[in-house]
Amino acid sequence: MSSAPKTHLIRDTNDRAALDLMLSDGPVTKTRLGELVGLSKVTAGQLLTRLGDRGLVEVVGSQQGGRGPNAALYGVVPSAGYVAAVHIGPDRITASVADITGTVLATGSLDPHEASDPVAAVRGTVTAATRSAGITVSQLSCLSIGTPGMIDPRTGDIRFANDLPDWRAGVLEELRGSFRRPILIENDVNLAGLAEQSLGASHGVKDSVLAWIDRGLGLAVIVDGRLHRGVGGGAGEIGYLAVPGTSTPHGTDSPQHAAFQSLVSSEAMDTLARAFGLRGTGIECVRAAVDGDPDGEPFLDELARRLALGLAGICVVLDPELCVLAGEIGRTGGAALASRVQKAIAALGPNVPDVVPTEITGDPVLRGALQIGLDTARDEVFSHQG
Repeated sequence: MSSAPKTHLIRDTNDRAALDLMLSDGPVTKTRLGELVGLSKVTAGQLLTRLGDRGLVEVVGSQQGGRGPNAALYGVVPSAGYVAAVHIGPDRITASVADITGTVLATGSLDPHEASDPVAAVRGTVTAATRSAGITVSQLSCLSIGTPGMIDPRTGDIRFANDLPDWRAGVLEELRGSFRRPILIENDVNLAGLAEQSLGASHGVKDSVLAWIDRGLGLAVIVDGRLHRGVGGGAGEIGYLAVPGTSTPHGTDSPQHAAFQSLVSSEAMDTLARAFGLRGTGIECVRAAVDGDPDGEPFLDELARRLALGLAGICVVLDPELCVLAGEIGRTGGAALASRVQKAIAALGPNVPDVVPTEITGDPVLRGALQIGLDTARDEVFSHQG
C-alpha cells in the first residue's frame, strides 16, 4: 500500500496546526514554529513555503536575535478570507465583517422595516458592511446569522421567532440562493453562550449555562464543553418553563403556575417596580438599586428570587458549574444581582452553581456569530488545496 495518502494527511495536519497556532499566538519564526508543532527546522521551512505559495502565510516582520541576521516572522495573510456576521433583532439588523484573522473591518446596521423581506434586509446590511470594509460580497467565505427563535436542526429554518413575523420557512434556502456562500443560522442566545465560553466568564468551564434576561428569556447550555441544542433545536427555551407563581411584593400569597416569561420579562419587571412604589422601568430600577438606591434593594431581592425559581430547576437537572447572567438585565444587575440569585438558588435546591454576570462587552450575539463564521471560513480556506 502506498504511503502517499498517509504522508499527505500528516502534511495537511501539520499545515492546519501551524495556521491555527499563528492565529492564536501571533507571528512566529521558523524555528519557533518547528518547536511548537514538533517539526525540524527544515520541515518547518518547507511547511511555510507551502503555505506561502497558497497565499495563506507571509513574512510580517523580523525578530531580533543575538548573533547573525534577524529571524523572519511569519503570520497568516488577513486577506486570505473574509466572513460576515449578522445579528437580527426586532428593531435592528447589525452586521460585522472580519478578515480571516478575526480582525473586524467594519460594522453596519439597518432598520429591518426598511426592506421588503428578510433576504433583502440581510443582503442590504451585509452589502453596506462589506462596502465599508473595502471588499465585495463575493469575497466572503461564509455568512453567519444570529436570530431569535428555535433553529430546526433538520432544515436550518427558524421557528417560533415571534418578534420576526416575516421570517418564514424557506428563508435559509433563499439566503443561500442569494449569497451563494455557506450560510449558518443559530439562535441568538446560543451565540451569546458561545461568545461567553470563548471570551468571557465561562471560558475553560466544561458545564455551564448562560441565562439571557432581556426583552425575552433564553438559556444557552454548554455540556462537556459543547453547545447543547436539543433534538428539535429548542433546548434552553426557558421562557416556556412552568414555575410556581411568586408571592406579591407585599407578602400576600398568590399561588399559581405561570410560564417563567411572565415572571421576569421586561413587562413583568416594570410591573414589579411599580408594585414596590419605584419610578421608572424595571431596568432603570435595577440600575438604581445597583448604584446604591436603598429603595431599590427589596425590588432587586424579589427579582433575584423570581429568577431563581426558574434557574434552580435548571440547576437540579443539569448541575452546571457556572451560571452566567447576561442580556440587558444580567449585565446591568452585575455582581449585586448575581450574588442574590445564587443565594436564592441555594434556598431552593441542592445544586448551587457559581452565579456571575457576563464579561462580554458590546454585542455578544454578533461576537458569537463571528466566532462560528470564522470557524467555518477557516475550514474552507485552509483546507482548500491550491
